[in-house]
Amino acid sequence: MRALRAKLLLPLLALATVVGGAAPPAAPPAAPDASEDRRPNVVIILADDVALMDFGAYGGEARTPNIDALAGRGALFTQYRASPLCSPSRAMLLTGIDAHLTGVATIPEVLPKEQKGQPGYRMALEPGVLTLADRLRAQGYRTVMAGKWHLGEAPGEMPQAHGFDRSFALAASGADNWDDRSYMPYYKDAPWFEDGVETSLPEDFYSSRFIVDTAIKYLAETDPAKPFFAYLPFQAIHIPVQAPQEFIDRYKGRYDKGWEALRKERHARAQTLGLIPQGAPFADLPPDFRAWNSLSAEDRALYAARMEVNAAMLEAMDFHLGRLIQHLKAKGQYENTIFIVSSDNGPEPSRGDDNPSLSLFHHLTGYDIAAAPMGGPGSWGFIGPEWAAAAATPGAWFKFYATEGGIRVPLIMAGPGIAPQRVDSPAMITDVAPTVLDWLEADPAAIAGKPMTGRSLLPVLGGEVDSAYGADEARAVEVSGNSALYLGDYKITRSVPPVGDGRWRLYNLARDPGETTDLSASEPAIMQRMLAEYAAYAARVGVLEMPEGYDSMKQVTRNVGARLLGNYPWLYGVLGAVLLLLGAAIWLALRSIRALLRRRRVA
Repeated sequence: MRALRAKLLLPLLALATVVGGAAPPAAPPAAPDASEDRRPNVVIILADDVALMDFGAYGGEARTPNIDALAGRGALFTQYRASPLCSPSRAMLLTGIDAHLTGVATIPEVLPKEQKGQPGYRMALEPGVLTLADRLRAQGYRTVMAGKWHLGEAPGEMPQAHGFDRSFALAASGADNWDDRSYMPYYKDAPWFEDGVETSLPEDFYSSRFIVDTAIKYLAETDPAKPFFAYLPFQAIHIPVQAPQEFIDRYKGRYDKGWEALRKERHARAQTLGLIPQGAPFADLPPDFRAWNSLSAEDRALYAARMEVNAAMLEAMDFHLGRLIQHLKAKGQYENTIFIVSSDNGPEPSRGDDNPSLSLFHHLTGYDIAAAPMGGPGSWGFIGPEWAAAAATPGAWFKFYATEGGIRVPLIMAGPGIAPQRVDSPAMITDVAPTVLDWLEADPAAIAGKPMTGRSLLPVLGGEVDSAYGADEARAVEVSGNSALYLGDYKITRSVPPVGDGRWRLYNLARDPGETTDLSASEPAIMQRMLAEYAAYAARVGVLEMPEGYDSMKQVTRNVGARLLGNYPWLYGVLGAVLLLLGAAIWLALRSIRALLRRRRVA
């Protein structure tokens, strides 16, 4: 380990690992200025709702050459798990602590009233929870972020209160990518904050470009003598799916064969790439999956166009990430920078055409789900559950659920001292922060805070161990009743309504990565052991049971409906008038019926 860490602090040795096999310089460079801090920089790129196979390096259709190049010169993880929803994943990524111990066990949009304000469910980082920015700033790093935060909105909950010197942060779960406005009725506007002060966006805003521009600007405005930590949580590819037309044009016709064809393509590619065993069965489909050919020709064209925008949005993110990389190369900092690329959860299944509250919101705000050109300003793009299930292949289902399609996502780590490699051993999103600290030889105990629950992956990256987890060590995640626990080759999982039924199931992922065959009845001893492991985990981190009859989508509808009326109070008047008119109509109808009955009696 000491030898590996020595290499990590000699970034020029990493030249030998660049894609293409570039050799180190023939003569050593001049010694750096003694006053210059040569510790590696850190850049964390967090994509939103990106499936395991969406990046080109994992076999995806979108062109992501910059991310693929990082994968080629670093470590590509194939057995990495996040949580099924964004905020818990972000909390765990930044802190290395299980989400329930951070205060962000779920997202506000699905939180039932019984859990509001409870420990672990306050929807913001709790006292004593330190971020990587907190810890690295204490080690002399400058710290910047630009992008989606979604870890609290009050002044003391924003990035500037959690270790970031400069920040331009979106407090909501998402927002429009072209304009300064909300994307769903839960939010009245797009809550963007600069250094904790609510602000507005520039006229020429496009989210991926703006996030990179802002990060570069902040790096120029902070002390260049210090190493930096930059956190870039992109909005791509969260709904609304939007992208510049020049990127969309590159995917014209790519998805015209439909979602069943994409499932088959990705399943075959996953076997070729070794992401699943040869002959592994197809993942189960979620209930009510529509057949592509059951759609009208018009709807097929719309859905194909939405998926084209989805791929284009991912390519646009990669393009702008490439601008940051070129900036660092021009500054001579690229080789001395650790890059980490991850996703927060699997693909988004929500539709924009089957919810009355959302339809009303679209009408109020001028959004169009079928706008031409699709993906431009005013277009509210989505891919829906069928494309989400296809994108999540070879995993089952998608975001919201702790099935493999919801939590098995990409992770790439590249930087000084890490040889090109593929990592097939387990990794969790809580492992990222302790890995970074270990990589930098930064003491987690340098400032007081809650202990990390994740563990460093550095011994795996250095070839010292095969896995950061022992064969008998369980790993677990839980978000709003959707739960998973891993032990060796086995996994138990539970999914709540509306897609799930709340039952625990057991799978052997080595043989069945698509979670097609429930082994709970045939292997009861393993099932009972894993249920006991989950009960111990739940007690240890403070998991709250869901209220009886909990349905995540019904809860979203209730929460969104309440916020919609709060955001647009004049709707109370409209609703009152509608109820008054309805009452009057019923009264008149009953009066007419009574009069008719009297006439008949007289007759």
